[in-house]
Amino acid sequence: MRKVYHLSTCDTCKRIIKELGIGEDFEKQDIKTAAITTEQLDEMKALAGSYESLFSRRSRQYAARGLKDQQLNEDDYRSLILEEYTFLKRPVFIIDGEIFIGNTKKTVEAIAAKIAE
Repeated sequence: MRKVYHLSTCDTCKRIIKELGIGEDFEKQDIKTAAITTEQLDEMKALAGSYESLFSRRSRQYAARGLKDQQLNEDDYRSLILEEYTFLKRPVFIIDGEIFIGNTKKTVEAIAAKIAE
Protein backbone atom coordinates (compact mmCIF):
# COMPACT_ATOMS: atom_id res chain seq x y z
CA MET A 1 0.00 0.00 0.00
CA ARG A 2 1.13 3.52 -0.81
CA LYS A 3 -0.81 6.27 0.88
CA VAL A 4 -0.33 9.81 2.07
CA TYR A 5 -2.44 11.61 4.67
CA HIS A 6 -2.13 15.35 4.11
CA LEU A 7 -3.88 18.70 4.11
CA SER A 8 -4.54 20.12 0.65
CA THR A 9 -4.37 23.62 2.15
CA CYS A 10 -0.94 23.04 3.73
CA ASP A 11 1.87 24.57 1.67
CA THR A 12 4.44 22.26 3.28
CA CYS A 13 2.41 19.16 2.40
CA LYS A 14 1.94 20.41 -1.16
CA ARG A 15 5.66 21.14 -1.52
CA ILE A 16 6.69 17.70 -0.25
CA ILE A 17 4.18 15.85 -2.45
CA LYS A 18 5.38 17.82 -5.49
CA GLU A 19 9.07 17.47 -4.56
CA LEU A 20 8.70 13.68 -4.24
CA GLY A 21 6.72 13.41 -7.47
CA ILE A 22 3.80 11.69 -5.77
CA GLY A 23 1.37 10.64 -8.47
CA GLU A 24 -1.48 8.25 -9.08
CA ASP A 25 0.45 5.33 -7.59
CA PHE A 26 -0.32 6.85 -4.17
CA GLU A 27 -3.72 7.07 -2.53
CA LYS A 28 -4.07 10.61 -1.19
CA GLN A 29 -6.36 11.46 1.69
CA ASP A 30 -7.00 15.09 2.56
CA ILE A 31 -7.64 14.79 6.30
CA LYS A 32 -9.74 17.95 6.34
CA THR A 33 -12.31 16.72 3.83
CA ALA A 34 -12.03 12.97 4.55
CA ALA A 35 -11.63 12.51 8.30
CA ILE A 36 -9.27 9.88 9.63
CA THR A 37 -11.15 6.80 10.82
CA THR A 38 -10.36 4.99 14.05
CA GLU A 39 -9.15 2.04 11.96
CA GLN A 40 -6.77 4.24 9.97
CA LEU A 41 -5.40 5.87 13.11
CA ASP A 42 -4.96 2.51 14.82
CA GLU A 43 -3.11 1.21 11.75
CA MET A 44 -0.81 4.27 11.85
CA LYS A 45 -0.19 3.68 15.56
CA ALA A 46 0.64 0.01 14.95
CA LEU A 47 3.30 1.08 12.43
CA ALA A 48 4.56 4.08 14.43
CA GLY A 49 4.56 2.49 17.88
CA SER A 50 2.57 5.21 19.63
CA TYR A 51 -0.15 7.81 19.14
CA GLU A 52 2.18 10.40 20.62
CA SER A 53 4.55 10.03 17.66
CA LEU A 54 1.62 10.96 15.38
CA PHE A 55 0.58 13.96 17.50
CA SER A 56 1.45 17.50 16.45
CA ARG A 57 2.22 19.94 19.22
CA ARG A 58 2.45 22.67 16.57
CA SER A 59 -1.31 22.72 16.09
CA ARG A 60 -2.89 26.02 17.09
CA GLN A 61 -5.40 24.03 19.12
CA TYR A 62 -2.59 22.65 21.31
CA ALA A 63 -1.89 26.03 22.90
CA ALA A 64 -5.49 27.27 22.64
CA ARG A 65 -6.74 24.35 24.74
CA GLY A 66 -3.90 24.63 27.24
CA LEU A 67 -2.75 21.10 26.47
CA LYS A 68 0.92 21.93 27.04
CA ASP A 69 0.14 22.25 30.74
CA GLN A 70 -1.49 18.80 30.93
CA GLN A 71 -0.08 15.30 31.25
CA LEU A 72 -1.42 13.54 28.17
CA ASN A 73 -1.45 9.76 27.76
CA GLU A 74 -1.87 7.52 24.70
CA ASP A 75 -5.68 7.53 25.00
CA ASP A 76 -5.64 11.34 25.10
CA TYR A 77 -3.47 11.57 21.99
CA ARG A 78 -5.74 9.12 20.15
CA SER A 79 -8.92 10.97 21.12
CA LEU A 80 -7.49 14.38 20.25
CA ILE A 81 -6.29 13.29 16.80
CA LEU A 82 -9.69 11.76 16.01
CA GLU A 83 -11.49 14.87 17.29
CA GLU A 84 -9.36 17.52 15.53
CA TYR A 85 -7.52 16.79 12.27
CA THR A 86 -4.87 19.44 12.94
CA PHE A 87 -3.48 17.30 15.76
CA LEU A 88 -2.11 14.79 13.23
CA LYS A 89 1.53 15.49 12.47
CA ARG A 90 1.67 15.69 8.70
CA PRO A 91 2.16 14.55 6.12
CA VAL A 92 1.99 10.86 7.01
CA PHE A 93 3.20 8.47 4.34
CA ILE A 94 2.60 4.74 4.48
CA ILE A 95 4.72 2.92 1.92
CA ASP A 96 4.74 -0.86 1.74
CA GLY A 97 4.12 -1.31 5.47
CA GLU A 98 6.50 1.42 6.60
CA ILE A 99 5.37 4.74 8.08
CA PHE A 100 6.97 8.17 7.69
CA ILE A 101 5.64 10.98 9.88
CA GLY A 102 6.14 14.71 9.53
CA ASN A 103 8.05 17.09 7.34
CA THR A 104 11.63 17.16 8.57
CA LYS A 105 14.36 17.04 5.94
CA LYS A 106 15.49 13.65 7.28
CA THR A 107 11.95 12.22 6.97
CA VAL A 108 11.50 13.54 3.43
CA GLU A 109 14.88 12.06 2.44
CA ALA A 110 13.83 8.68 3.94
CA ILE A 111 10.55 8.79 1.96
CA ALA A 112 12.46 9.56 -1.25
CA ALA A 113 14.83 6.65 -0.60
CA LYS A 114 11.91 4.27 0.06
CA ILE A 115 10.12 5.35 -3.13
CA ALA A 116 13.34 4.79 -5.11
CA GLU A 117 13.66 1.17 -3.92
